[in-house]
Amino acid sequence: MSVAPEVHPWSALLDLGRTDSRLVREAFEGARAPITEPLAQELHPALLDALRAAGIESLWSHQAQALHAAWAGPTIVTTGTASGKSLCFNLPTLDVLCRDAKARALYLYPTKALAQDQARAINAFGLTKQVRPAIYDGDTPREQRTQIRRRANLILTNPDMLHMGILPNHRRWGDFFSNLAVIVVDEAHVYRGVFGSHVANVLRRLRRIANAYGTEPRILLASATIANPVELAEKLTGLEQIALVDRDGAPGAARQIAIWNPPLTDEALGTRRSSLAEAAEIVAHLARRGARTICFIKSRRAVELVARIVAEEDPKLADLVVPYRAGYTPQQRRELEGRLMRGELLAVITTDALELGIDIGALDAAVVVTFPGTVASLRQMWGRAGRRGRGLAVYVAGEDALDQFFCRHPDEFLERPVEAAILDHENEPIHLAHLLCAAHEGPLSAGDAATLGPRWEAHAQALVAIGELIERGGEYLLRHPEDYPAARVSLRSASPDSFAIVDVVNGELLGTVESARAHTTVHDGAVYLHQARSYIVQGLELHSRRALVEPFTGDFYTQPKKETMTEIEALLDRRDTCGVQLSFGRVSVTEQVLAYQRKRISDHEIVDLQALDLPETTFETQALWFELHDDLLAADFPLEVLLGSLHAAEHAQIAVLPLLAMCDRWDIGGLSTNAHPQTGAPTIFIYDGHPGGVGITRQGFLRFETLVADAHRLIGECPCEQGCPSCVQSPKCGNLNEPLAKAGALELLARMLER
Repeated sequence: MSVAPEVHPWSALLDLGRTDSRLVREAFEGARAPITEPLAQELHPALLDALRAAGIESLWSHQAQALHAAWAGPTIVTTGTASGKSLCFNLPTLDVLCRDAKARALYLYPTKALAQDQARAINAFGLTKQVRPAIYDGDTPREQRTQIRRRANLILTNPDMLHMGILPNHRRWGDFFSNLAVIVVDEAHVYRGVFGSHVANVLRRLRRIANAYGTEPRILLASATIANPVELAEKLTGLEQIALVDRDGAPGAARQIAIWNPPLTDEALGTRRSSLAEAAEIVAHLARRGARTICFIKSRRAVELVARIVAEEDPKLADLVVPYRAGYTPQQRRELEGRLMRGELLAVITTDALELGIDIGALDAAVVVTFPGTVASLRQMWGRAGRRGRGLAVYVAGEDALDQFFCRHPDEFLERPVEAAILDHENEPIHLAHLLCAAHEGPLSAGDAATLGPRWEAHAQALVAIGELIERGGEYLLRHPEDYPAARVSLRSASPDSFAIVDVVNGELLGTVESARAHTTVHDGAVYLHQARSYIVQGLELHSRRALVEPFTGDFYTQPKKETMTEIEALLDRRDTCGVQLSFGRVSVTEQVLAYQRKRISDHEIVDLQALDLPETTFETQALWFELHDDLLAADFPLEVLLGSLHAAEHAQIAVLPLLAMCDRWDIGGLSTNAHPQTGAPTIFIYDGHPGGVGITRQGFLRFETLVADAHRLIGECPCEQGCPSCVQSPKCGNLNEPLAKAGALELLARMLER
């Protein structure tokens, strides 16, 4: 007797993709059986009763392992999406709070929504006599804050509030710090790059203040799967010998994976059908067949656009397929989350606002539109699918170079290991700013090496030299005691020297942008994205250091045209490889924005070019650079070919560098020249796009051979004739992608690989 094939809500969709070749690869992940262990009887009786009342009679194996590891010392848990990581740190924390009425705990989350979600989960235990959780963030009414400090024994907050509101005012929190027993850092993989470098300093300041009040709290971390969890935990906290729990004992759903590439609309130009239109078609198809779906898209505008396309194509879905993004009120977000959990919606289209561990119930399918930047994020998003059994995980490629690179190598893509998270807490502009914050919280002294690190004093002396600190009796104090340095430090910026971004419609301060990047991102007329929302810059006030913006819904984006120069400040490392002399060190980057181009969103066609009159800006950062000599170039690279070849090779290497470092191409800059004044030879520079650098190009230096090989493959396998957005054109090129020589770059990289 024959058995009918299993039919899923997405079967017809995948059949269609196979027919027209949009489905470039399928894969399957089998279901994983759970591994359980009995509840630890050593837990406090009240906590055991609460667990059993909640229907928890046993633990997944990693939860049990994490509990015992947390009792022994600092621990990081890194397991898959929906594996119950929260219980890994909740159990040891709640156990402490049940046993010691004076004990306090601090939970740190990257977003307010996550803190709200975790507060609900803690309250669900019903331990109202022993556990008194409270959220303390920018939304907490001021009249409630004193009561929270007095009454709560579990504070849920975010790094910004800890940095700006709690640590500088630690004297108001004296009882809390005197009894601080546990610090939890959830979603630790988010703390990388500039943000991670800041948070690493904030956590060191937190440990320093706790020590000053006589406590050494246990630090517990939870993270999505990354390549270097222990290294990340150590760099974030400054601690050593952190235990790792990474063997996932939770059940895993069977999952079908589909890599989907929109069809070419112009083969010569390499243009493809919009990935947003493809996403809308996929979401509508799944929703009509009852599959509960989440669709992740990078920008807020794209979220709204896809939701609108779905509603226009099928009005019956208008109230069942909804957008979810930053910018909604908390009440609106809670309502949408509730409708999702109750199964009242068929699909939600969202930015990464729902990537992290917010519980929104069981979903059948997860659709990710364009590469989210890291394999770790992609797998986190895909992990939302299959909560009710077998699931579907879809990746819809865009025309960007990395997306098309993955579509040409789908097997390699699916097998790619997750990336390593990179941060540098001693990034000079960041670290010096936090040393000033620490000095405001209490004089710096010899004992601070245990928390601030062994090199803190050398950095403190640098602050003395520039007049920010004074040394007195072996201690370092603020020169101006009335100063409040935390107010000048944004955790999202590498430099304290910044421009304020002000929405002129309501007077709201949206945020800041470091001065080194202000001219390229918030010049007059620029379209600026903030938390996935679009604004247009009405004016950049250089004297008052403000960018005045208003909400923008137009159909174009902007790209600055700029001149860039680099000057080598210090050589830190050098080696010969691939027929070139490869160097790593510190450089100063000088930029001048000359004009900006407006392009239509729909087809990237140029609308016009607008001139600007802005001064030069300079910042120091880390860079790799390599010099190409005559024996590599030979006579078949005349000047006009050489310039385009170097430029195209630079773009290709920047495009694939995120494969080696957990970063976005927007975090990287570059310069190519036929004759650099310091090297005296044709040279390509690739530099960290943030002042001081955070270690991105260091990874490129260490793995340069792979960088060259990946760039060569990227260009060589692209079917376009002259170069396109899928290979050598860059959306952030300061020269507006001129000149570019695809064939010359391919030959140049091939010769390097032969050496």
